[in-house]
Amino acid sequence: MYLLLSALAVVTVFPFLWLLATSLGSRGAVFAFPPALIPHPATLANFAGVWRTMPVGRFFANTVYITGMGLVLTLLVSALAGYPLARMRFPGRDLIFYAIVASLMLPQHVGLILNFVTMMRLHLVDTYAAVYLPSLASVFGIFLLRQAYLVVPAEIEDAARIDGAGELRLWAQVMLPLVTPALATLAIVEFSAYWNSFLWPLIVLKSPDRYPLAVGLLYLSGLFAHNTRYVAAGAVLMTLPVIAVFVALQRYFLRGIMLGAVK
Repeated sequence: MYLLLSALAVVTVFPFLWLLATSLGSRGAVFAFPPALIPHPATLANFAGVWRTMPVGRFFANTVYITGMGLVLTLLVSALAGYPLARMRFPGRDLIFYAIVASLMLPQHVGLILNFVTMMRLHLVDTYAAVYLPSLASVFGIFLLRQAYLVVPAEIEDAARIDGAGELRLWAQVMLPLVTPALATLAIVEFSAYWNSFLWPLIVLKSPDRYPLAVGLLYLSGLFAHNTRYVAAGAVLMTLPVIAVFVALQRYFLRGIMLGAVK
């Protein structure tokens, strides 16, 4: 079993190792077989060349802003929507939940035209808000947080109500701290989704100075069509923040995924 898992790990990590070696290399065939995973000599010249030639800093700042706003608002909306679906009783609660979950069966790109028309009617086309607003109500996030709220013992909720806590205070000061692992799990998933978002920003943004990094790399690929090392350097710059966020929150990831699995 460990041998099988080790082989799977090698297959999974190999593309990134090849990408990193290509971005740090300065000579030799890029697509040689077997591939050279240790560049001789290693250099940062490719990263410097990308930074000098394109407004990578601007693209990076755009991505940070879009991802930050989208992540915070998505966590807030998911936490607020999941709470009444798990802890409150009202007519049609289960029907609403099933309707939300059923939307997962729809292809992701079904709403592109509708979302674009909505952004156009709201005069938000070519703005940062148009990139993250359609993704705020995450179906996966609502489902995950609902499952996390369900495993909180009812005695904790009853004790808070006896102490005079209202519904909003109960949610903010009692429930939210208890579902931190689920929030961290959702943060990892949504950070990766916002950071790597390509198609929707390409559709809704018209000004190149507002492009996020993923869209900017498309132009990087076209500009350096014959310089694969520059393209690899840009891809590494985009991938490193996602890895850093996962490493920082990985101890919560499995705990968050398992919340609600066993009752």
